[in-house]
Amino acid sequence: MQVPDVGVRPRAPFAALPVRQAAPLAVIGGVLFALSFPAPGWWFLAYPAVACLLLSAMGQGWRRAAWLGYLGGVAFWVPAISWAGRYLGPVPWLALALFEAALFALGSVAVALAYRWVGRVVTTTAGRVWGLPAVIAALWTGREWFSGSWPYGGFAWGRVALSQSESPFAHLAAWVGVLGVSFVVVYCVAVVVSLGLVGGLQLRVRVALAGVLVAAVLAVPAWPTAVRGSIRIEAVQGNGPAGYFDRAAPGEVLQSQVAATDVDAKGVDLVVWPEASAEFDPRVQPVIAGALDSVVRSVDAPIVAGAITQTSTGVLHNTSFVWTADGWQSSYDKKRPVPFGEYVPDRWFFSKLAPSLIGLLQRDYTPGTKPNVLSVAGIKAGIAICFDIVDDGLTQDMARGGAQVILAQTNNADFSGTDENLQQLEIARMRAIETGRSLVNISTVGASQVIDPTGRTIDRVPEYTATSMVTDVPLGTSTTPATVASGLVTLVLSLGGLLVLLACAPWGRRRRTGKRL
Repeated sequence: MQVPDVGVRPRAPFAALPVRQAAPLAVIGGVLFALSFPAPGWWFLAYPAVACLLLSAMGQGWRRAAWLGYLGGVAFWVPAISWAGRYLGPVPWLALALFEAALFALGSVAVALAYRWVGRVVTTTAGRVWGLPAVIAALWTGREWFSGSWPYGGFAWGRVALSQSESPFAHLAAWVGVLGVSFVVVYCVAVVVSLGLVGGLQLRVRVALAGVLVAAVLAVPAWPTAVRGSIRIEAVQGNGPAGYFDRAAPGEVLQSQVAATDVDAKGVDLVVWPEASAEFDPRVQPVIAGALDSVVRSVDAPIVAGAITQTSTGVLHNTSFVWTADGWQSSYDKKRPVPFGEYVPDRWFFSKLAPSLIGLLQRDYTPGTKPNVLSVAGIKAGIAICFDIVDDGLTQDMARGGAQVILAQTNNADFSGTDENLQQLEIARMRAIETGRSLVNISTVGASQVIDPTGRTIDRVPEYTATSMVTDVPLGTSTTPATVASGLVTLVLSLGGLLVLLACAPWGRRRRTGKRL
């Protein structure tokens, strides 16, 4: 009689790692991910970061995956957005970081279950190498979309794609959008992870397949952005006391902008000032109107500036407006004020939790309803006020509204000495590539740059310096695929990943065994 082989059972390719290995991997992944963002902005670290995070979650039960994901999320978010505590202290910084880490953990659970459930259904080598990573990347992308949309409009910082503005993957944003780039990067990493774990392949085959995948992705050409003509823009960085706690005297920020404007610059078609640079509504403040008139007459060009405006019923807006020799022409009121920065949602509730902090925010801006594309100096300019540039929908609105150039007006004075301004600049760079439009990122204190439709910086000024840059800015005319379909791409990926996960869930097995999976 033949004796059956009772040797050690081989480890399943996507089996869970012990906690003593998974926990350090989660922390390492989070830290590496933070380092891929400015500063230092080592974008290539995003790849091992994603690999570590996938390996830590792989095959875990949902409870353990949640805690491991939360651990990795904390290791990422706490250093990545340390700028949030620059003036208000550690409470808002840690509250935001820990909340975002919880959403990070939610994505980790989805990834863990996908490796268990989909990996059990898909048993072929090809399916596990190429198909399963697509589900993993789709679920990751869905988590990024969700955390960028909820609650109170979400917080779209910290996406994988936003670390890639200087990487070889950046040009893909014009094809599939920012979230689409996240999918591509995570997919490539997940495929490499699968190639390292799935059996039945020789080492040289694994290396060759990984190389072919990366080469195929990088072989996708840059979108052929079309430009027609240019506009000479003077973008002015006043370096005034524009911070919330700078205690500037009325008119001080305005005067710093006037002083930094080069009124002798030749051939200027348009002057652009940062967010809230005019301070208050020039229609009701003759002194401000006079200062704007002086600039317009001297430069012989209209100006796009920012101010706090108030309606007759007392409603406050964060406004960007066009001022010409004939005065106020048009305006855009910020559609997505920043929660806990520009307004306090559910103030009655949060005032009970942190009355001293909430009490500091006395002003509540109301979302505007006007289009974010303004006609000025014979062109159409898309307007992004500060964190508008992070919003996917507002970016698409600008491109679909016919914007030929994007004016990203911002006030980074509250984050002096932190990485916030550099991180926001890299987000702006990705938006320029995504829309195929030149972008003027003009800040009160920096980082101020002019970026062309390919993401290349064509002009810049030093941070924390009162100066201006006069630049011939190319005007975009093409419509990128991302402008048309990035929202649909995100929907298909997110919903598709979730449906595949649910379709592979062992519902019948749970009923038969009564066990938790």
